[in-house]
Amino acid sequence: MKLTLSWLKDHLDTAAPLATVAETLTKVGLEVEGVEDKAKQLAAFTVASVVSAEQHPNADRLRVCMVDTGEGPPVQVVCGAPNARAGMKSVFSPPGTYIPGKDITLGVGSIRGVESRGMLCSAMELGLGEEHDGIIDLPADAPVGMSYAEYASLGDPVIDFAVTPNRPDALGVHGVARDLAAAGLGTLVDRPVQQVRGAFACPTRAHLEFAGEDKRLAPAFALRLVRGVRNGPSPEWMQRRLKAIGLRPINALVDITNYVTYDRNRPLHVFDLAKVKGDLVVRRARDGEEVLALDGRTYRLDRDMVVIADDNGVESIAGIMGGEHSGCDATTTDVLIESALWDPLNIAQTGRRLGINTDARYRFERGVDPQFCVPGLELATRLVMDLCGGEPSEIALAGEIPDTDRIVEFPWREVKRLTGLDLPVHEMKAILRQLGFFVSGNEGDTVKVSPPAWRPDVEAKADLVEEIVRIAGLDRVQATPFPRDPQTVAAPVLTLIQKRTRTARRALAARGLVEAVTWSFIGKAEAELFGGGRPELALANPIAAELSDMRPSLLPGLLKAAQRNADRGFPDAALFEVGQVFAGDRPQDQSMAAAAVRRALARSDSPGRHWSRPAAPVDAFDAKADAYAVLEALGVPTSGLQVSQGGPAWLHPGRSGTLQFGPKLVVGAFGEVHPRVLEALDVKGPLVACELILDALPPPKARPTRMKPKLALSDFQPVSRDFAFVVPRDVKAADILKAVQSADRQLVAGADVFDVYEGPGVPEGHKSVAVAVTLQPQEKTLTDAEIDTVAAKIVTEVGKKTGAILRG
Repeated sequence: MKLTLSWLKDHLDTAAPLATVAETLTKVGLEVEGVEDKAKQLAAFTVASVVSAEQHPNADRLRVCMVDTGEGPPVQVVCGAPNARAGMKSVFSPPGTYIPGKDITLGVGSIRGVESRGMLCSAMELGLGEEHDGIIDLPADAPVGMSYAEYASLGDPVIDFAVTPNRPDALGVHGVARDLAAAGLGTLVDRPVQQVRGAFACPTRAHLEFAGEDKRLAPAFALRLVRGVRNGPSPEWMQRRLKAIGLRPINALVDITNYVTYDRNRPLHVFDLAKVKGDLVVRRARDGEEVLALDGRTYRLDRDMVVIADDNGVESIAGIMGGEHSGCDATTTDVLIESALWDPLNIAQTGRRLGINTDARYRFERGVDPQFCVPGLELATRLVMDLCGGEPSEIALAGEIPDTDRIVEFPWREVKRLTGLDLPVHEMKAILRQLGFFVSGNEGDTVKVSPPAWRPDVEAKADLVEEIVRIAGLDRVQATPFPRDPQTVAAPVLTLIQKRTRTARRALAARGLVEAVTWSFIGKAEAELFGGGRPELALANPIAAELSDMRPSLLPGLLKAAQRNADRGFPDAALFEVGQVFAGDRPQDQSMAAAAVRRALARSDSPGRHWSRPAAPVDAFDAKADAYAVLEALGVPTSGLQVSQGGPAWLHPGRSGTLQFGPKLVVGAFGEVHPRVLEALDVKGPLVACELILDALPPPKARPTRMKPKLALSDFQPVSRDFAFVVPRDVKAADILKAVQSADRQLVAGADVFDVYEGPGVPEGHKSVAVAVTLQPQEKTLTDAEIDTVAAKIVTEVGKKTGAILRG
C-alpha cells in the first residue's frame, strides 16, 4: 500500500515530520518498507534555458548547447536529444549529480572531443517515467534556476508500507489516518459523507439472481446514474496523487473510482449507459461464457464465478474487472456508478482461477466495510459532479446491507494477563474508541465492546488486547525474566530435535558451507523426482503453480539455489539447509532433515582454484564427509553405522551410498546427483549432496549423571600394523574394517583404509585393500608375541567374514 504525505494529511491533522509518521506506522503494525522523497532525490536538478544549440563538429546526432542555469555564465553541454533546440526550457543536472534513471553519478566529460559540463535530462533519467526519446520540454514561463522538484510539485513524499491480510481497513488512506490519530500523532479528520439528492429515479435497475445460500455471493448492489457528464482528464492534483502511488491516470470517471478505492478502501465501477442494454443482472456465469475485459484479454468463465450482465451478455467480472464493451471514454455523457458487496472467498477463487490481480480483487477478498457501500457511492457521485458536472439520479439498491453488529465481553484485566502491560482503564478505553470501537459500561472490570464494520478480523477478547497493545506500544511491555531458583540447576528447555537442529547447523557451517533457506513448497514434477508428489501433499491453495506440493526433501531447493549462484558468477557453491520435509499429511510424517550440496570445485579441503594446489571437482566422498561431520557433532556413534552401496533414485547408483543402522533404520544418503535429475531441474554439475533425517537418528544413551565421563588416556605406546587383503571386487571395504574391529575389541583402537589397488599381481576380479590397524594396550606394553597373536586373529577374522587372504 502506498500513499503520499499530503494525501494522508487530508485525513489527519498533524504537524509531525515524515520520519515520525513512518516510525509510527511501523509501531502500530503497518511496517514501512520504503519512503520515496523525490524533492530530496532530485534536489540538484534545476530548470534551465537552452541559449544556443549548434551542430557537434564530430557527430551528426549530437548538439553543443549553451545552457543558462540561472547561476553564472552559460554552461556548455553536449546533448543527443532530437528535441534539443535554442530557446527551450528543460531540466539541467550539474557534474556530481546522481542520475537515478541510469544509476550513475555525472562527471565532467569529453564527448567526441568536446567538453560537456552537465546534462539535459529526460523523464526516464529522472526516474519519473519511461519517456527517453527526448529531454523534458518545459513551458516558456518556467523560472530558470528554480528546483525542478519544486516547480513540478514533486515535494510530496510517498510512503510504501506492508498491510497484513487481517487489516483491510488499512487499505484506505482514511483507515491509516485513524490508526495514527489513535497513536497520538494528530487528530482524525472524519468528515461525514454528504448525501447527494437524486433528481429522478434511476432508469436502469439491478437484479440479484441468487437464492438461499447463494445470497452471500452478492449481498447488496447499489447503482446510480449521473447524466450529462463531461468526461476528460482528471484534475492535476488527482493525477499527481495517482501517479505517485503507481497508477496511470486514464480519464476523470475512471480516476475517480481509483481515487475512492485508495482513499476510503471502497472499490467502485462505472458503466457507460449508452453501451448498456436493459437492466443489470448479477448472476452466476454460465459455463463457456466469455468476456473481453478492460486489460484487453478475453476470459473464459464458469458457473462458480459471479458476473454482472445485461441483454448484451457479460459486462463485468464481479468485484474483479470490468468489461471493455461498457467502459467509459471521452464520448461518455451518461454514467452508471456501481458500489456493491461481494463474497470474499468467491472473489479470491475467481481471481486465482482467471489469473487476474486488481486493486478491487485485492480489497474485496480481504473484506471491505459493508456499511460504507452506499456512502462510498455518494462520495463518488459528489466527485463526479464536481469534476465532470451532470445530474444524479436516486440510488437503486438491490439486496440489503448485512448487519455486522457483534458484541465482545471484554475484561480489562485481559490486557495484563496476556501481555504483562498494566495500563489504566481510561487509556485502554480511549484507544478502542479512537479506533472506532463502541465501548459500553463504566463500572466494573468487564465492558461490552462492539467492533466497527470495517474491522471484520476482531472477534474475540485476544483481538481487542492486540488492538490496545499495538497502539499503546509494544516498547512499553517490560522484559521480565523467567523465575529461577538460585539453589537449583534449571531444567533443560530444548528438546532433543531442537538441540540436534542447532548442532547440525553449526557443524555444517564449520565445514565452510553457507546456510540457505528455500521454499517448503516445490513443483509436482520436482517432488516426484525425490519420492514425493502424492495427492495428500498437494496444496489446496498454492501461491504459484511451481510451488504446488510440500517438499519430500531439502535437495531440490538447494540444487536450484546452487545453480542460481552459478548463473550469477559463483560456480563453486557450497550450501546447506536444516528444515522440515514431508512424507505424508500426518504429524508423524513430518521430519527434520539436514542437507548439504557442493558444486564444481567447492571441496571442503581446497575450495575453488588456487596456485598452491591442483583444483579437483567435488566427489561423493566430500558429501560423505559432510554427513559424517554432522553425525559426529551430534554425538551419534558411527561404529555401528553401515554404509551400503547405492542410494535413492535421485543419486547416481554407482557413486552414492546409504547410511543406516541395521537393515531397517535408514538415516540418510550421500553421493553424486543423478544426471537425469540434474537435467530435469535444468541444473549443471558436478554436484554432490548428502541428506540426514535427524528424527531417525538413534537417541543418545541415558546416563546416570549429566557429567562427561573421565578422560582415560593410556600410559602405553600404541602399535600400528598394516595389512593388505586380497578380496573379490564386490567386497565392501566397510565389511573388512568391521571384521578387523571385531577381532579384538579391547586392543583394536582404530582401523582405516589407506590404499585400494587393482592390476598386475592381483588376480582378475579381485582387489587389494590395505588397512592400517592401531592397537592400544591399556595394562602393559605389548610383546612381539602378543602383537603377532592379535595380527593372526585379525587375518583369521577378516578371512572368515569376507573371504580375504593376505597379499603376498
